[in-house]
Amino acid sequence: MAPLTWRHHTLLQALLSRGPLPEPDFHALFTDMTGGKNPATHKQLFVDTLGKINNELKYLNFDLRAGINQYDGTVYYGVINTIADEESKLGSKYSVPQIAFYKGLLEAIVQEAGNDGTITTIDAFNVRIDNQVIIADSTQDSQSRLPSSITNFSFNQKEKTLDDLIQDRWLSYTSPGNIGLGIRSFLDLRSWFRSNDIPSCEVCNEAGIKASTCPNEGCNVRIHSYCLKKKFSQRKASRACPGCSTEWPRQEGEDEHDDDEDTNEPEEGQQAPSAPSAVRSSRKRRKGVKAELVEEAERAGPSSAMPRRSSRRAKAEVAQEASSSAVASQPTRSSRRRKN
Repeated sequence: MAPLTWRHHTLLQALLSRGPLPEPDFHALFTDMTGGKNPATHKQLFVDTLGKINNELKYLNFDLRAGINQYDGTVYYGVINTIADEESKLGSKYSVPQIAFYKGLLEAIVQEAGNDGTITTIDAFNVRIDNQVIIADSTQDSQSRLPSSITNFSFNQKEKTLDDLIQDRWLSYTSPGNIGLGIRSFLDLRSWFRSNDIPSCEVCNEAGIKASTCPNEGCNVRIHSYCLKKKFSQRKASRACPGCSTEWPRQEGEDEHDDDEDTNEPEEGQQAPSAPSAVRSSRKRRKGVKAELVEEAERAGPSSAMPRRSSRRAKAEVAQEASSSAVASQPTRSSRRRKN
């Protein structure tokens, strides 16, 4: 197999130095590296390039992959560690207490009862880390055998660690006062989500951290908001839950959009007006208005505010509109003759 070229190296260096990139930025970088070949129009070249890079990265337990930020639906590309445990992902920079704190935050977020995928800042600081450390000998009091770095992990240390995790995009601020997972967690912890039985989205089969749940309390189906838009993209399509057939509620703002569509669409059994007829009706309205102006000007006589030249121009426009209407109506008449 041919070695990686400078183009492959540039893509890798950009991801390693800048972290996960949004899809538009990564596609723009790929286009620059390939002399203007956009991934949208050169899909096979894009797939082959990523495949070649991953064939080399697999020997180092790394992988270049795409992932979605479940809070806003943005697609990212990044290089991730394929080893399953999270310690190997954080161990190069974070200490044991910091890793334990991250694990506690991770569990609190994925187990959040509302399936919103977030916890408050107060809940984050109240996360315990002593139960995140495994003690080999469980016969003795585990609390007394915990390292001092765990038992003495202070509030200021938690605050500093939280800031670092957000800056490194393992976590993120999803809204004022709320904390959720970052894009690096969504990219790197895919195997962790599956091994810990985190419920997956019914549409894309990825972990449903931030997802909508079926209104039927006895049904465990979860679907991401961006997957809901794809699944129920057609207004009149069935919105039945794939698990229990319960009617899936519409998302915020969707009802208003549908009402607008209803006003513009003909009722069932009613044929929508054709384009030529709509044009003819509009021209008739304009012609009627101009004819009224001409009549008013003629009745008013020379003293009218409307000059004679404007009157003649209005008459000419009326005649021109009538001629255009006659030409536009000829195809309709011909089609009617053919039908008869």
